Amino acid sequence: MCRNIKPLFNYEPPATDEEIHDAALQFVRKISGYQKPSEINEDIFNESIKDISVIVRKLVDSLSTSAAPRNREEEAKKAHARALKRFGPA
Repeated sequence: MCRNIKPLFNYEPPATDEEIHDAALQFVRKISGYQKPSEINEDIFNESIKDISVIVRKLVDSLSTSAAPRNREEEAKKAHARALKRFGPA
């Protein structure tokens, strides 16, 4: 759905509040169709981001797995390798 929303669960260190906020922002932008809402919709737009951030934090903190935590640097390298394979060198 939203390419910019990255998985946030099972990372060491855990997802930061900033990462969760950014994912919530992308979600609200996608759902609303607004990159930046009009002044009349700004309050509900921002309130929705806060509400979704709280729910995502609760979800990420409550999930459990037996899998080893993922490493952000290793995952970034894998994503870069996939991009090179798909799009070629820049």
